[in-house]
Amino acid sequence: MKKSFLVFGFCVLIVSVFAQDREQAEQFRLQAEQRKRAAIMQVLDSAVRFMENGEYAKADTKLVYVLNNVKSVPSDLTFYFGKNSFYLEKYKQSVDWLNKYIQLKGTSGQFYEEAIGILRKAEDGVLKARAQEAAKAEQVLSNAYDIDCGPSGKVVCPVCKGTTVVIKKGYINDQYQTCQYCDKHGNLTCEEYNALIRGELKPKNQ
Repeated sequence: MKKSFLVFGFCVLIVSVFAQDREQAEQFRLQAEQRKRAAIMQVLDSAVRFMENGEYAKADTKLVYVLNNVKSVPSDLTFYFGKNSFYLEKYKQSVDWLNKYIQLKGTSGQFYEEAIGILRKAEDGVLKARAQEAAKAEQVLSNAYDIDCGPSGKVVCPVCKGTTVVIKKGYINDQYQTCQYCDKHGNLTCEEYNALIRGELKPKNQ
């Protein structure tokens, strides 16, 4: 009886020790996570300081580090990313981050008013960037450039879409006319195509 009691007591002691070890391990884990999060928040604070000092590239490096090392993205981080991206002229990225901040925090967010102001400017930046891209594309099609049509040296006629027929819509009936630009197969030579997009190719019957 006495021996059984001792064995039972020893088992209870072992279980108690293991339980204490698990509790201590969990406490260490939580403390380690807290220290890591505090260190990450310090990096975020330094990113904000860089941004306030106009050092946007350095701020971006810090923000990316924070993003890659947090388990869940703080809502403030989305704002700072959006704001800093705007100053880096990454307007599309700025719009995406700021919209995410507004979705997360709504009108009650600490940075809501500032986010809205920057968002409008970033959207204007996106529109201007698209206009510049369109202007560059137009420049490629200017007199100074020729389009390489590939090894065949031919392209489908953009006037009739390769059908050899141009359809003119009328009030009563549609009019069908033979395309005056392409060959009988609905193609243009590369030279003809480049002349056409420059507005220099004349209809064949003129």
